[in-house]
Amino acid sequence: MITNLLFDFTVDKATNTIHITREFDAGPDLVWDAFTKAEILDQWVAPEPWRAQTKEMDFREGGRWLYAMISPENVSHWSLVEFIKIEPKSGFSSRNCFSDENGNANNAAFSITETTFRAGAGGTTVQIVKKMADLAQLEMFVARGFKEGMSASMQNLDELLATLSQRG
Repeated sequence: MITNLLFDFTVDKATNTIHITREFDAGPDLVWDAFTKAEILDQWVAPEPWRAQTKEMDFREGGRWLYAMISPENVSHWSLVEFIKIEPKSGFSSRNCFSDENGNANNAAFSITETTFRAGAGGTTVQIVKKMADLAQLEMFVARGFKEGMSASMQNLDELLATLSQRG
């Protein structure tokens, strides 16, 4: 059991990149499933009091995940994740943008995200590298509380993984 789970969030304005490293007290197969299966993602990816709802998930190279973050007032904010490359159980890359409910991009801004998974002593480390199109987009993400949202979502995932691990 890992007691002090690492959460590192670094913003690199020189490269318009956010680097996130997070440890989880669960095996790599379960953590992989939590990042790649809609029925699990919907349970943790939205920071409370928001909730997530998947409209479409096709986890394969060339596939996509279309989902909404839904506010307590029932307002939906849609996002599209397009999977570029998948290396089963070790990582995937994706193109991410805000969209409408049909997956049409709201504007030209997008990010490229690399997510990797590494098994460790009793747990799994996830590294996320999110490269924004430009500095303005990076600063908008930071100003809108991306770090706080990610931290809350990762805490949700910790709690869910503990529950799923017990079910075994």
